[in-house]
Amino acid sequence: MPLLKRFIPATFVLLWSTGFIGARYAMPWAEPFTFLAARFVIAFVILGALMAILGARGMDRRAALHAATAGALIHGVYLGGVFWAIHQGLPAGLAALIASLQPLVTALFAGKLLGEEIRPRHWIGLAVGFVGVIVVLSPKLGTLGGGVTWQTLTAATVGMAAITAGTIWQKRFVTGGDLVTGTFYQYVGGAVVMLLASLAFETHTVTINGELIFAMAWLVLVLSIGAVFLLMIMIRDGEMSKVSSLFYLVPAVTAIMAWALFGEQLTLVQLAGMALATFGVGLATANPKAQAVTRARASR
Repeated sequence: MPLLKRFIPATFVLLWSTGFIGARYAMPWAEPFTFLAARFVIAFVILGALMAILGARGMDRRAALHAATAGALIHGVYLGGVFWAIHQGLPAGLAALIASLQPLVTALFAGKLLGEEIRPRHWIGLAVGFVGVIVVLSPKLGTLGGGVTWQTLTAATVGMAAITAGTIWQKRFVTGGDLVTGTFYQYVGGAVVMLLASLAFETHTVTINGELIFAMAWLVLVLSIGAVFLLMIMIRDGEMSKVSSLFYLVPAVTAIMAWALFGEQLTLVQLAGMALATFGVGLATANPKAQAVTRARASR
């Protein structure tokens, strides 16, 4: 099991990065809040079935409310804000850049609220990683267009703040319960937020076709269940400042996927940015004490 856990961060980054690809397939055919509401409802129905099959432990009312609150922030407000901003014309590169502030903000509050020790090496790694993200996204920031308004910028910023608050809330209040049960209540919280937003602001226009069905299936099974399970495991077992730094790798992996699937340009400058972001994440997540113990054991 310890060996398998080593692969969790890399697997999480790979799966999480596919979310942007899935959104690209889905967004022409459905409004963002309506699509996300349906996605979250399907996810918690599947998780409810898994709870029954696996005999998952239940949660008391207080723990369930905490899990739903974390889910409302991580899934509902974060994805809702980002999807809405992009749907309204905010360039995906700029939205990703705003979201990439999350590791820095998380590290700041994790030190104060969770009592985590944020060493100078971690801050340097976070800063280097953020610069790497800017380099990776720089070609997409050249033409901003008319979608850059105070409304879209606010929505993306609120989304970034929401996932920061949600992951910290999850770490502080929802780390001891059953993983399947906790994720079920997360999606209950996320679905409520998106259903209310859909009823208030959208027409519920949906075009059912192969691309939408594929995107929904992929985002539910791979993202909402697979990637989120991995994220919950990392939040439970690791320091928030280190877990959040993994999000710096998402734009780089997404850029590679977009190059392979859609023929988007991938320049040497972007490749350099990917290397810089990876180096920054390495600095932020390295544990010299653990590495020294491992080397000492290996030398025996």
